[in-house]
Amino acid sequence: MSRRCQVRGTKPGFGNNVSHSQRHTRRRWNPNIHKKRYWVPSLGRKVTLTLTPKAIKEIDRRGVDKVVAEMLTRGEKI
Repeated sequence: MSRRCQVRGTKPGFGNNVSHSQRHTRRRWNPNIHKKRYWVPSLGRKVTLTLTPKAIKEIDRRGVDKVVAEMLTRGEKI
């Protein structure tokens, strides 16, 4: 599964682990991704989305119909 939010586009961040002796090794910070199912009245079916907590709050605030409509205009596959 791709570690990417379907609504906000959040993806992993990259950087370095720095030890006490100042050795730098590459690492990544993964976003907090959850799978969540929503009933979308405009499509007449349930959809499963991979979302971050901020995206879940955005859907709660704006409504799933508006968010899914934006995703479809962007060309996102649902």
